[in-house]
Amino acid sequence: MDKSVPRGRISGVATPPCSKSYAQRALAAALLAEGESVLRNLDFCDDTLSAIRVIETLGAKVERLDERTVRVSGGLDPQSDLLNMGESGLATRMFTPIASLCNKPITVQGEGTLLYRPMHMMIEPLRKLGVDVRDGGGRLPVEVCGPISGGEIEVDGSVSSQFLTGLLMALPLAAEDTTIAVENAVSTPYLDMTIDLASKFGVNIQHNDYKEFYVEGGQKYEATDLVIEGDWSAAAMLLVAGAVAGEITLTNISLLSKQADVAICDALVRAGALVTSEPDRITVEHRDLVGFEFDATQCPDLFPALAALAAAAEGESVIYGTHRLEHKESNRAETIASEYGKLGIKVELEGDMMRIHGGEIHAAEVESHHDHRIAMSMAVSALRSDGEVLIHDAECVAKSFPDFFAVLESLRKE
Repeated sequence: MDKSVPRGRISGVATPPCSKSYAQRALAAALLAEGESVLRNLDFCDDTLSAIRVIETLGAKVERLDERTVRVSGGLDPQSDLLNMGESGLATRMFTPIASLCNKPITVQGEGTLLYRPMHMMIEPLRKLGVDVRDGGGRLPVEVCGPISGGEIEVDGSVSSQFLTGLLMALPLAAEDTTIAVENAVSTPYLDMTIDLASKFGVNIQHNDYKEFYVEGGQKYEATDLVIEGDWSAAAMLLVAGAVAGEITLTNISLLSKQADVAICDALVRAGALVTSEPDRITVEHRDLVGFEFDATQCPDLFPALAALAAAAEGESVIYGTHRLEHKESNRAETIASEYGKLGIKVELEGDMMRIHGGEIHAAEVESHHDHRIAMSMAVSALRSDGEVLIHDAECVAKSFPDFFAVLESLRKE
């Protein structure tokens, strides 16, 4: 699907979809819990649907109660020896350790760009925990056969926090206690999210400054009734749209969230936007925007939103942490430089930083690179263009925010 987005002004109130990061963790915990859990405020984007298919394959029974609510009857009882993760990197790295709780061979596979994303960080730690692993050269497919045991292991946390999340979710059900030594942990707010989510299901996980994690074995997940909070990754795009092209109020989000991308509010303030917060809503209004500096190492999913903000700002912006972008749905650093170049915005990549020279945004045809966040970033920047921006393969937004273009259009005032 190609989508043409014209210049325009936005104003109004919207609600972002639920946090798919919280949703996928909650679905995993509901699978592992005894009894029935109810998960509310779910949005059924591609990644959430992938997680539902996975937990059903692993034995959960999922009943859809209404458009935003599911009841999950937990219990590990694999119905197949094949798990298809779609294109979800989080699901792959989280559910592989969970599948390793089972004492039968299970093959984990994926689709599209996921087949090229690195999975090597999982192999040796799982083997040291007693799992029989057959891998595809550090990429999918991967076959695991448990049961996973406790013990002492080391994990390289420099590529992603997602596999560590999977271990933290699975190991409370192992027979023995586990100590995990972590080198160069990244995206630590996502680890906070994992620990917080597990605690809502009655599981305790401790850590020492993210360098060592302590997981007591023999714990049990308790079924619960949980409301999934709004997604700050999706909210970031809409808040930047308000900052560059009018004003917007988002509901069902809070600055107290443990989600990493709540940091977008800091960047918005640095760029000169007016940000007002209430307990369950955030309002952002356009002001004259200026170049800013921001370290996105711990929140790399913000890069596309930050690029849209920097492109509309006067002067030069510098964003740090580009090494976190190579293995996303696209190589996002190179993709941002390429596609913003088509809009007339100069983007320079230097070492671990991205330098963006804000200015006039021109009409152009751009590629999404099948990357949902790139497509949304291009659409937000189109609001400041001198014409229209045509985005190819725009349907990829379904991965995390299926209604993105409809929401953006509902806010348009001219």
